[in-house]
Amino acid sequence: MKPIDVVALLTAMLLVANGAGAQQVSDSTFDTRVARPAFAKDGPRLLFDEAHFNFHTADGRYKVFADLATHDGFRLTPNGERFTPARLAGFDVLVIANALGHEDMSNPDAEKAAFTPEECDAVRDWVRGGGALLLVADHAPVGAAARPLGGRFGVDMRNAYAVDPGRAVDGQPGLALFTADGGLDTTHPIVRGREASERVRRVISFTGQSLAGPDSARSILTFSPRAEDLMVGFGQAGRDVPKDKRKSAAGRSQMLAFPFGRGRVVVLGEAAMFSAQLAGPGGRVKMGMNYPGIDNRQLVLNTMRWLARVPR
Repeated sequence: MKPIDVVALLTAMLLVANGAGAQQVSDSTFDTRVARPAFAKDGPRLLFDEAHFNFHTADGRYKVFADLATHDGFRLTPNGERFTPARLAGFDVLVIANALGHEDMSNPDAEKAAFTPEECDAVRDWVRGGGALLLVADHAPVGAAARPLGGRFGVDMRNAYAVDPGRAVDGQPGLALFTADGGLDTTHPIVRGREASERVRRVISFTGQSLAGPDSARSILTFSPRAEDLMVGFGQAGRDVPKDKRKSAAGRSQMLAFPFGRGRVVVLGEAAMFSAQLAGPGGRVKMGMNYPGIDNRQLVLNTMRWLARVPR
């Protein structure tokens, strides 16, 4: 069987899903039960953003993520309001997944800032005071929409399509495999977990963009020396992108973790790896935690627990 061109496939799926919502859906068969939840009761209050044209919502394409966090003891509340100090007060963790400047990802306005300057300041100050942020910002146009908020934390977003032949899966540079021998930071608590059974060994991401962070940041997933960002707009990625539209992403990251004031931040440059979706014709393509032979599910749990400061 001919390998799927993942970059082209994901772009096509996003185009269709954004218009009809039928070609990229949450995998309802994925098991989100947690055998040993981190929080038996009174878990951290998690605010899940849905107020900024988010491509991923708690009852939509990020339902598996939301259910997994809930089964681990997080108390999830969907957010339908702009971020203000009053709105953020009382919450422990904020999750923002693929916010946009317009509901139609193919509209040029989708690259406009998803958040007002006041909202960016409110989130920054909330984290600095002890909050925890998971910011997920995928390939173009999401990187541009999230860039002002990322900048408040010293994170650079390329707003491109990241491909890495050095970490390719089955010859597909749009799928990047991170292991102890290639790009996975095995010393970080997010990767180590609380014990050996929670250790993360294999992670796959699905295109996205590359990131660079402040000096305090640790790169959990690091691209190989052969990685590139395809500096093109939404729907323009593929194998035939000219050289002048390719920029080296060598050593850049697809997942950053760092302290910020009294708080903590995790930034992902790719969203699907924290989801479990069915995509493509007939929903036959597994994309995310449901991809076989990987530890993305454990990575999600470990990330949320690190943000919530679960003791080791």
